[in-house]
Amino acid sequence: MQHYAELEQLLVRIEAEMRAWSLWSATPPADSALQSRQPFCIDTLSFWQWVQWIMVPRLRQMMARQQPLPQSSDMTPMAAEAVTASGIKSSKLIDYFTALDQLLSTRH
Repeated sequence: MQHYAELEQLLVRIEAEMRAWSLWSATPPADSALQSRQPFCIDTLSFWQWVQWIMVPRLRQMMARQQPLPQSSDMTPMAAEAVTASGIKSSKLIDYFTALDQLLSTRH
C-alpha cells in the first residue's frame, strides 16, 4: 500500500502545479468528450483536461477500490509536449509525470 501513498502524493503535486499554472478547470468537459477511445482523448480533450477529468479520477478510484494499478506508464513525453504547447515554464510538471511513470512501471 506504500505505492498508493506515493501515487496519491504525486497526484496532489500534479494537481497543485496545474492549479498554479491555471490548467485546472472548474468546468468539466461535455460527457461526449470523455467517451473518446483515442489515447489521452487526444481528439476531444487537451492533455490537461485528460489529466484532470480522466487520469486522476481513475487512479484515485483504483486506489479507493484497492485495484491493481497500471503496470506501465509513459506519460512524460505527452506531458512535456503539453507543457511546451501551453507556453508554461514548469519543469515540475515534467518531473512529476516522470516520477509517476517510474512509480507505475517499476513497482513490480
